[in-house]
Order: sequence, then structure tokens, then C-alpha cells
Amino acid sequence: MFLHRIHIDPRCKEARRDLSDPYQLHSTLCRAFSAPDSKCPEGEFLWRHEPEMDADGCPRILVQSRMLPDWTGIGVNGWLANADPAIDLRERLKLDSLKVGKRFRFRLRANPCVSRNGKRQGLLRLEEQEAWVKRKGEMHGFSLPHLASFDFSESTQERVEVRVSQEQMLGGKQHSGNGIKIFSVLYDGMLIVTDPDKFRDALQKGIGHGKVMGLGLLSVVPMG
Repeated sequence: MFLHRIHIDPRCKEARRDLSDPYQLHSTLCRAFSAPDSKCPEGEFLWRHEPEMDADGCPRILVQSRMLPDWTGIGVNGWLANADPAIDLRERLKLDSLKVGKRFRFRLRANPCVSRNGKRQGLLRLEEQEAWVKRKGEMHGFSLPHLASFDFSESTQERVEVRVSQEQMLGGKQHSGNGIKIFSVLYDGMLIVTDPDKFRDALQKGIGHGKVMGLGLLSVVPMG
């Protein structure tokens, strides 16, 4: 797995279009991972539009991929402002020797939701959003620390220590012209590995729905 940090130039017309439409941004990124006129391999990469920008005000995009990209394949002059050298995550995170109890700082933009009557509905209450990422952690080999509580009533639900921000309704259009709408939030916090195999799988495949809309990328930094 390779991690790439790139910045795209908002002075470029095509870059502005992509920044306003996550589905189109995904389609543009696909061109860096596939030959011209060929379909991008399914699950080849995950990505996320970061809150941060570079010193010149260019928006930051984080991309994680199975193979190295060819950014020239995007084929739009001026779209890419700069790209940092790729990071080999297997080596950087020592994934082959990962142990239970290892701690990481993490960031995840995701679609916290439940299915009701066959339709996905976004979870809008903070406690529901926290409970969602806690459940996902249990499914994917990690746990989150719990908030200290001074309320000892039996009705108190134990909450996890995670920062939830940037609630957004993401929209875009597929090639068919059909519109896409998906609710998202940004999670930042600390996690503890409980099952190394499941955790490695979550890093590679992502978490939750909406991956073509820039959701699901679990990015981590080791804690000392």
C-alpha cells in the first residue's frame, strides 16, 4: 500500500469542477491508475479531501493505493499543483509485525448511517455518530478509548473519545447523469489495535459506504 499527498490547483477550471463534485474527482484520479480508455481496477485506491491546504492555498487530497500512480495520466495541464513522494505504508507502519495494543492517531471521513426500510439514513446525533464508529472499530480490529464519566446513573451510555466535525452532505453526478447525495462526517482520534489481521484489512479496503465519494479511507500515524 502506498500513501500519496497531493495538492490540486484551484486556478485550473477542471480542478474547480472536481472540487465541487466528489464523483468527478474520483473519476479524474482513476486516470492516474489505469491506461487510457480502460477501466480503473475496482478497489485500486481510496482518497479523501483534507481540510488542510498548502502554503499557496491549494486543496490537499490524500490518496492510498495498491500500486504507484502515474499522475501525468490525469492529462489536464495545471490540475496538479504538487505531489509529495509516495510513502510505503507496509514499511512505515510496520504492518507485518503489527501487535495487539498498538496505538495510532487516526482520521476517517465516513458515512455514519443505518438502514431503515431498505434505505440508508445518515446518523445526525453526535452520540449516534460516536456509537457508529465504535461499532465499526469492533468489526475492523480496533477499539477507541472511552470518555471519563462522572455520571454514574444506570442510564448513562458509555461514550468514546473521538472528535467529530465537518458534517457535510456530499453531492455529485454519475456518468449516467443520476445524482448522488451522501452524508459524511470527519472523525479524528486515537485507536488501539485489537485484531491485527482485521485492522490491516480495514486499512487496505476502507470503512463504510461511499468510497467513490472520498469516504472510507482510514489514515493512521503511530503513537510512541
